[in-house]
Amino acid sequence: MKSALRSNIEKTIGQTITDSEFDQFSKLMLEKSYDKKDFLIEEGHVCNDIYFIEQGSCYSYITDQKDDKHAVQFALEGYWISDLYSFFSSRKAIYTIETLEATKVLALNKSNFQTACDSIPCFDRFFRVLIQNAYVSVQYRLAKTNSEDAEKRYLEFSKSHPDFVQRIPQYLIASYLGIKPQSLSRIRKEKARK
Repeated sequence: MKSALRSNIEKTIGQTITDSEFDQFSKLMLEKSYDKKDFLIEEGHVCNDIYFIEQGSCYSYITDQKDDKHAVQFALEGYWISDLYSFFSSRKAIYTIETLEATKVLALNKSNFQTACDSIPCFDRFFRVLIQNAYVSVQYRLAKTNSEDAEKRYLEFSKSHPDFVQRIPQYLIASYLGIKPQSLSRIRKEKARK
């Protein structure tokens, strides 16, 4: 399974890493398993880990004053997920991360994250690029949410993430896109007719 992790790292930094670098990094990560609907982290607790998804799926969300969940991020195999606000600040998490399926992760705690960045130069670059890409993605999503209609947002999402459309419940995709589930259902029906 760790071959997916190695592929993710090499793809992100655009270069091959040595067996020694990968082994050193792998030893810093802890394998964990979760059942469906388990929490990796809950809002209000400090998030001490970042997670690489080896198998399964999960999502992060924020809960509003009405207790409605608003999906923020999805993660399938080969994706990273965490509450970076809490992870880097050591403050209480603002997101909850919940599994959608039985899920296996590789967890990297903050101390080991720092060790990897300090002692394995390619990992300092890897995490910089990973976090930079995540930031750019969030900015892009916010811009699209505020400037495009629901149908265009869904069509772009389904084109760029067909695996999510197949495995993530539609009501969560609607939440992520900032639209009502009924609107997403209508958009999907219209798309199927075309």
